[in-house]
Amino acid sequence: MYKRPITSDEVFLNIPYDEDFEPLYLAFIAGLAGFGLVPHAVLEIPTSERRLDRIFSLIGKCGMSFHDLSRVELDRKQPKTPRFNMPFELGLVVALQRKWMRMRSHQWYVFEAKAHRAEKSLSDIKGTEIFIHDGTPLGVLRQLANLLIRRQQQPTLVELQAILLELNKAAVRTQKELHVKSLFEPRVFVDLVNAAIEIARRRVKSLSP
Repeated sequence: MYKRPITSDEVFLNIPYDEDFEPLYLAFIAGLAGFGLVPHAVLEIPTSERRLDRIFSLIGKCGMSFHDLSRVELDRKQPKTPRFNMPFELGLVVALQRKWMRMRSHQWYVFEAKAHRAEKSLSDIKGTEIFIHDGTPLGVLRQLANLLIRRQQQPTLVELQAILLELNKAAVRTQKELHVKSLFEPRVFVDLVNAAIEIARRRVKSLSP
């Protein structure tokens, strides 16, 4: 599997892995790549290590993390349960940032589909700005543009949409080539990130060498 050197542009992506979330998943990858960032997720490292060890390792290598808490509703499978992985991983980041000296500069951001719901479902984060994407890919791109306004690379919303459009097509090709149904597989994730980075370098003027 292709490995990149770790840089300050590496970011941790904490999102739900389910089919309904795929459009937003692609939007996060496309949007982050448009700002010159390299997304990482736990699913990209298929090893025998415990999941928590993999999470700690990834978080420690990243300068920022993006946490989507929009899947707090009950899922469809029996027994119906809410998703706790995303708030749990957010809690790990917050704790590590306060305790681990070399992570003091780590920046973390919280996303939701509905306003005020995160403050109700996770009241401990009251006072934290929540970025509401309305459950749409365009909403994800718009909110990434809002929170990354201080980045040197500043793609336009039109450029971000163009990256996402190409990435959607690349995702279809990747699924056919790898004969997989889900986009939430290690090889697929890495291929999508690489594709998004290549597309972004062509589409975003501020990323041009």
